[in-house]
Amino acid sequence: MGLLDSVAGAVLGKLGGESGGMAQMAMEMFKQNGGLAGILEKFQAGGLAEQAASWLGKGENLPVSAEQISSVLGSSAIAEMAAKFGISPKTLSAKIAQHLPTVVDKMTPDGEVTTGSGNLLSAVLSMLK
Repeated sequence: MGLLDSVAGAVLGKLGGESGGMAQMAMEMFKQNGGLAGILEKFQAGGLAEQAASWLGKGENLPVSAEQISSVLGSSAIAEMAAKFGISPKTLSAKIAQHLPTVVDKMTPDGEVTTGSGNLLSAVLSMLK
């Protein structure tokens, strides 16, 4: 990830408030899990392939629960990330569950993961408009 992520983190930090915090959490989650492809692989391996596929597809995004987020990403990873942002693991899981389907959908406008996919900064900023 590297320099672009550092710049993105600085930009997102300046947004402040909940929007900036959500964006920073998204950056951290993607960084810890190998980017877009890594996140999708975890959900597929965690028994949520149908949900992950719906986020890529052009139709409606299937929801995911906070409990499913904790299960797939790991409760210890969620707790560690939550501590960085000063919120409870339960709150973090709920925020991820609320926003992840839309973020993945916006990162894959053509319905598939390509070399151009994975522009998290662009996807998150478009959600904040």
